Amino acid sequence: MESIFGESPSPSPLGSSPPQQPAQPIYSAEESQPALTHTDSSGQAKMVDVSQKQDSKRVAIASCKVLLGQTVFNLVASNQIAKGDVLTVAKIAGITGAKQTSNLIPMCHNINLSHVRVDLTLNEEDSSVVIEGEATTSGKTGVEMEAMTAVTIAGLTIYDMCKAASKDICITDVCLQHKSGGKSGSWSRN
Repeated sequence: MESIFGESPSPSPLGSSPPQQPAQPIYSAEESQPALTHTDSSGQAKMVDVSQKQDSKRVAIASCKVLLGQTVFNLVASNQIAKGDVLTVAKIAGITGAKQTSNLIPMCHNINLSHVRVDLTLNEEDSSVVIEGEATTSGKTGVEMEAMTAVTIAGLTIYDMCKAASKDICITDVCLQHKSGGKSGSWSRN
């Protein structure tokens, strides 16, 4: 941790301290080691300065799954949840969440989103809701966090609306599926 965040953490007030192990290189000399962009040379947290970057169209698509269980799935599918239309409320929450990302994630830039899409699909095979979110901007930094926030907030909203029927609901597999734009270009999950 010293090489990334500066000094080692002080011993815990609860009596145990993390084990001290020497840093192990993960990459061989031939490989280029990726760097953390949200820390400075001394390991302190920082917001990345994007002022010199070129504007480009940037798109990100993320997804997650909400495992409801058969009973709750049936209630959602038949729109019988007491709090209302779960899928519609979750969709609106996901869009709103994407727009609030910089308020939730400390080092995210406040970006102007040109488009946010959140789709929720009932999946009978495993009694789940599959959520896909897309965020788009034309700017200096990407929208991966906005897309992932959209699906996560939509998933949390489903949990909130259905928790009276079951506490066993799980939100799983939050991940980026695709991004395009910017210096790093396009990337897709295989």
